[in-house]
Amino acid sequence: MTRFETKVTIRETHLDFFGHVNNATYMELFEEARWDLITKNGYGIPQILEYKKGPVVLDCHIRFVKELKARDEITITVEHDLTPTKPNQKVFKLRQLMINAKGEIACEAVYTYGLFDMQARRLVEPTPEWRRAVGE
Repeated sequence: MTRFETKVTIRETHLDFFGHVNNATYMELFEEARWDLITKNGYGIPQILEYKKGPVVLDCHIRFVKELKARDEITITVEHDLTPTKPNQKVFKLRQLMINAKGEIACEAVYTYGLFDMQARRLVEPTPEWRRAVGE
């Protein structure tokens, strides 16, 4: 399993009327971290357009644990595991955490996802390029 981390400062635009991060914003921040990971590993928008394959989220379970407020410094993690549990596996899990400055988990999300072939319009097995993109 690989683990990627990125630092984020919670901005005022991330907040709702209660003064803490809006629930939909958590998913946006998690997505930004996933894009950071694959782009830094050479699989950004240009490669998705070239290979005609990209990640697609199939399911998400999110758990809000601790409140995040304006100017909080957090770490967002991404953990992928592309180890097949059965032959020709096309569906995988990834786990993401938002960790506050005290080292406490503020939010956890578990995603089910796959690599989507934009021409065939179906999930495909991970390519070598995709495996590099997620840090394998």
